Amino acid sequence: MAGILISLAMRNLQRHWVRSLLAGIGIMIGVFAIASLGLLGNSLVILFSGMITDVGDTLVITPHLAAASGDPFDPRSAVGAGIAERDLARITKAAGPNQVIPVVEAGERLEVRDRGGYAILLALKSEHLPLLLSVREGVFPRETGVGVLVGALLAEEYDIAPGHIINVGGEPARVVGVLEERGMAIDINPDYAVVVTHGWFADRHPDPGYTRVLVKVGDIGSMAAVKEDIDFQVNRQRERFDILDSREILDLFYSTYDAITLFLLGIGGVALLVSGVSILNVMIISVTERTKEIGILRSIGTLRGQVMRMFLYEALVIGSIGSILGGVLSIAGGYYLSVVVADTLTSSFSTVPDVRVFDLQGIGYIVLGVFFGILVSCLSGLYPAVRAVRIRPIEALRYE
Repeated sequence: MAGILISLAMRNLQRHWVRSLLAGIGIMIGVFAIASLGLLGNSLVILFSGMITDVGDTLVITPHLAAASGDPFDPRSAVGAGIAERDLARITKAAGPNQVIPVVEAGERLEVRDRGGYAILLALKSEHLPLLLSVREGVFPRETGVGVLVGALLAEEYDIAPGHIINVGGEPARVVGVLEERGMAIDINPDYAVVVTHGWFADRHPDPGYTRVLVKVGDIGSMAAVKEDIDFQVNRQRERFDILDSREILDLFYSTYDAITLFLLGIGGVALLVSGVSILNVMIISVTERTKEIGILRSIGTLRGQVMRMFLYEALVIGSIGSILGGVLSIAGGYYLSVVVADTLTSSFSTVPDVRVFDLQGIGYIVLGVFFGILVSCLSGLYPAVRAVRIRPIEALRYE
């Protein structure tokens, strides 16, 4: 009997193929939207996650710049606020056994052969360099030496290698190493920087003060307590320093992109629901047009459940074909959309990772879109199917 019901459903779809085609296209567009936008959100999370180094064990201490701003990336951080040696001593005391790393950051004029530009200058103590950085080529500089390190992206742009002489802030410097690419991070961003020792920097900039202090917390569970102790030591009388927990910033980043992904999926979901309404409309019209046929089927002994299944089969066929086509098209559309948006968002970066779209979660969005497309189609066909079986056979036979 199921074969007969399916053949009747297919016959009706072929008879009204234009109407069925338009309903199928609606579902296809809805699935395409939800899967493509899901792929877009997922690819952006993968892209920026790959550009951000996870440093969840770090406290970042910066001079307090404004009552409402504890953000070290605030444009106002360009002012020459510094952390003095006596402040560093208090931070070190409060940090206990945890590693304290003072950092000086500045912008300097860079000249490489016949090319000029600007680069970030990072100064750290030589013993702290291996704690934060890895050398791809060359060696780490000595505290009293004249050698410098160059970030991976800066070396790539200016074609710098160990042994080259570059001019930093009007001072010649020998490159002793090129760093591994590290990505953006909460603590330091060395990929587009020249990294020097505190000794090198102090010889040229006496008593500059530190722009930030990093505290590497050995026991993550004690991070809140360490943060509280440091705050008590340095902000006891008035708020002089901002203390940022890197975990909070990373959590904010991931929650923001989760929200973006959900928003994009919501847009696709709305499109899918609109498509479901189109199938509902098509099926109601079909039930109305086939009232007499329903009466004949019921009068020859066809059960209510069988009549219901016949209409549900129609909705299932429309939904399945439209959903599968939408899923297939979203593979190309999602990839193209992800590449275009990623290129637009990262156009200011000199080098970015390749856009990765089809990981396991990305494929999951395609499957999710197809599943919901079929589900919405079946739910949209449920009310017309119930309406069909409630028609009394005698009244259906009289229907004109």
